[in-house]
Amino acid sequence: MAIKNLNKLLSDLNPELLDDDYVFCSVQELPLDIEVLSIFQEEEGLSLICTRQQAELFELAYEGHFRCITLNVLSSLEAVGLTAAVSEVLTKANISANVVAAYHHDHVFVPSKDALKALAAIRELSKSSR
Repeated sequence: MAIKNLNKLLSDLNPELLDDDYVFCSVQELPLDIEVLSIFQEEEGLSLICTRQQAELFELAYEGHFRCITLNVLSSLEAVGLTAAVSEVLTKANISANVVAAYHHDHVFVPSKDALKALAAIRELSKSSR
């Protein structure tokens, strides 16, 4: 069952740093056969999150590259404060964060150069919440 209690969420974050580099792209049409992690329809076009390798293979423009930290706690989409708490610790560490809430988990995209520092900050948040 998905968790709504903020203290329980924070103490059970279990963050995992994924291996790939990811990028955010904007396209008018989805290229055939591209593998994407996420698609969101915006007024300006389709926003994609895909690996940097896929973006380069399909010659898609992007700015910056990111690593994904998955929060392996089963968070409710109605939980209050999880994104704010994670964003706050990353802000204090001077790390930008792009949070994507999916059905089961939240995924935090941070600049690749800051990934290990971000992972440590999120782990410390979880540890201090126990």
